[in-house]
Amino acid sequence: MPVLLADIGGSNARFAVLHPGTAHPCPAERVPLDGFADAGSAIAGWLAAQPGPRPRAAVLAVAGPVAANRAVLTNRGWTVDGATLAAALELPAVRVVNDFAALAWALPVLGAADLLHLGGPAAGEAGAAMSIVGPGTGLGVAAFLPPDRVLATEGGHAALAAGDAREAGVIEALRGRFGGHVSVERGALSGQGIEALHAALGGDPRCDCPAILESGITGADPRCAEAMALFCDLLGAFAGDVALLHGARGGVFIAGGIPARMPEFLAASAFRARFEAKGRFRDWLAPVPTWLIRDPEAAAMRGLAVLARRP
Repeated sequence: MPVLLADIGGSNARFAVLHPGTAHPCPAERVPLDGFADAGSAIAGWLAAQPGPRPRAAVLAVAGPVAANRAVLTNRGWTVDGATLAAALELPAVRVVNDFAALAWALPVLGAADLLHLGGPAAGEAGAAMSIVGPGTGLGVAAFLPPDRVLATEGGHAALAAGDAREAGVIEALRGRFGGHVSVERGALSGQGIEALHAALGGDPRCDCPAILESGITGADPRCAEAMALFCDLLGAFAGDVALLHGARGGVFIAGGIPARMPEFLAASAFRARFEAKGRFRDWLAPVPTWLIRDPEAAAMRGLAVLARRP
């Protein structure tokens, strides 16, 4: 039976259908969410425009913590409840999973063409855990635990750590802005995090993430370039922390809409140096490979397809 696959983020949703007997879902369609009141209306609107047999089940990846097949989107506030949606959409089964859990399920099936190597050996330790970190609208963190488990976390809301006095000064400036706790997501590794870094470095607070990213990676604006370089530094440092926390000897994968827009800039940055800069555990991290997922949206759909085939 056809299965609806949906990746519902803070700004957009991606929809696709996995047909019986096919290895991969059809190409996903991106739908901005600002024109909809809730997830159900966005899904219903997309389904109504699709030809062919109606899906008889759905697997939905959502940007927020999931419990009892239900989630509240962290950066949108919508409630996504599998049972409620199944009744409203007349689908026999709707499964709700964390968006980075879906990406973690894709890790074992990604190939060389899907990835950009960011340092370390060409392959990770066989049978070892693999971690995924993804800055976008928010910051997702998850792990694949061989042979068949995924750990979804809220690691993006951990406290942002400084690697030197300059970074400590930036975090101190952000502490006043955020009322004390500066999370990795809000302080650095997300769209709003890039804006916060840029402002803390003395940039124009009216500048939004797309403008900072574009001017930063092209070098058109020195303050934006400084903010994006610091973003890469902090991403590498956090990815190294995640590798240590998960025991991810199988490798660490970088996903998310922001890194996918700056592959060359990220590869040329201090990302890998900061990944390994963990004092006594530098030697532990040196053999852990790091990769960028070139197309995280396609990877999420592949992870959802893996889940759709599981009992």
